[in-house]
Amino acid sequence: MATTDVRDRVTKFVQRRLVNPLATRLPSHTLLETIGRTSGEPRRTPLDGSRVGDQFWFVSEFGEKSQYVKNIKANPTVRVRLRGRWHNGTAHLMPDDDPRTRLRQLPRANSFAVRTFGTSLLTICVDLID
Repeated sequence: MATTDVRDRVTKFVQRRLVNPLATRLPSHTLLETIGRTSGEPRRTPLDGSRVGDQFWFVSEFGEKSQYVKNIKANPTVRVRLRGRWHNGTAHLMPDDDPRTRLRQLPRANSFAVRTFGTSLLTICVDLID
């Protein structure tokens, strides 16, 4: 098994079992809500990024392998919880954007984790509607 595969598996395990259950319960933590492409149910993912005007930017550490990215591809209508308030929006995958450069513009702690554990970085921009 390749080193990248092992790192992906360990990272996903830690996120699913430890980080995500805690982060989704914190009212001030940023969440992305997508619609499950198979279930049609809302799926919430804790993440971090930056709001710039009417847009929210972040980088997916597993790119198109991320479940929420697959959900976005199936239905780009999302919600983002910023500082405890939900915002509707439309997500756009930005494969031509340099994710490493983008990470330098985003919150440092999360950017460090994404750079360290990420294997297929992909920039995503959400056009916020409200």
